[in-house]
Amino acid sequence: MKNVVTGVVLTAMGIGSAHAGGVERSTQSVGILFEPGTYAELSFSRFDANVSGTSAFLGPTIGAGDMAPGYNTFSLGYKQALTPSLDLALILDQPIGADVDYRSGTGYPVAGTTAELDATAVTALARYRFDNNLSLIGGLRALRTSGTVNLPFPALDPNPYTLETSKETDFGYVLGIAWEKPEIAARVALTYNSAINHTFDAAESGPSTGGIVVDSTFKTEIPESINLEFQTGIAADTLLFGSVRWVNWTEFTIDPDEYRNVYGNALVFYTDDVITYNLGLGRKFNDNWSGAVLLGYEETKGNVTGNLGPTDGFKSAGLALTYTNGPAKITGGLRYVDIGDATTRGIDGDFSGNYGWGFGLRVGYSF
Repeated sequence: MKNVVTGVVLTAMGIGSAHAGGVERSTQSVGILFEPGTYAELSFSRFDANVSGTSAFLGPTIGAGDMAPGYNTFSLGYKQALTPSLDLALILDQPIGADVDYRSGTGYPVAGTTAELDATAVTALARYRFDNNLSLIGGLRALRTSGTVNLPFPALDPNPYTLETSKETDFGYVLGIAWEKPEIAARVALTYNSAINHTFDAAESGPSTGGIVVDSTFKTEIPESINLEFQTGIAADTLLFGSVRWVNWTEFTIDPDEYRNVYGNALVFYTDDVITYNLGLGRKFNDNWSGAVLLGYEETKGNVTGNLGPTDGFKSAGLALTYTNGPAKITGGLRYVDIGDATTRGIDGDFSGNYGWGFGLRVGYSF
């Protein structure tokens, strides 16, 4: 049962990251380490959200329109058992990211604002298994990150604030422990992902520079996180699975000099850490087909948010289906996300009734 249902579980969990806290786009799961033998996989996901709000900051109530473009993510993974006790894995993914586009011409206070945050990570993992069903997990992660921002605010100044950063690559590590009981397909894995610190060279312009581009430097910490992933058989061909993920988002800031000179605070910052919960049920229908249902939750904190991320928590529900044929398995999943209401700082933007749809596809092959 374990091997047949694993694919549907991993894909269902991956779609769960489509609208997690902060700028997260990956669960940073270590599940690939538990695939048998030698294994490779390719994953693709898309998330389309409707995130819109209103503001009366300039007088009449004005709508922002949908400010969250859809985006795609991908990942590649390869795992090999070097010995009966030692497994290695290599993962390429996009753990964080952001896309913001407030349409011009709406009259909304931050109309015309755009922002992008791009990142790619390569993670090398190892797992050493002991005879008592325990195993140790460790690894290194390289993360390459860059970003751009264009923030017009003509009510204050004709010169928009702009930012373009360098592409920086820095490193972190992964540590963890796992326990398994194969007879009932039970597994618990607890992993820690260290923070990764970037120092960006930046080109900024804005009201404080009279529209002239100036060079600056600022630091950003991609925050540490803790993952708890679990699964267990609860009946013949039936698997209960889930995860709890904590991310230290209060340590994440984008705080370039010229922006702070004008507005007196960081461009991006969060007032709360985030815990994301997922719980699902997987079922093997026959030797070829298995499926899963999954629920997700992040608490709505009720604090004011930034205009580049006007959301606060979520509730979600998803379905996934896997077809297995010999060494190959193909999994597709769909997830609906009810995005938490938020009020944005500075302009009292009211964002409510928003939602999104996530789709994921994973192709895996065992050698």
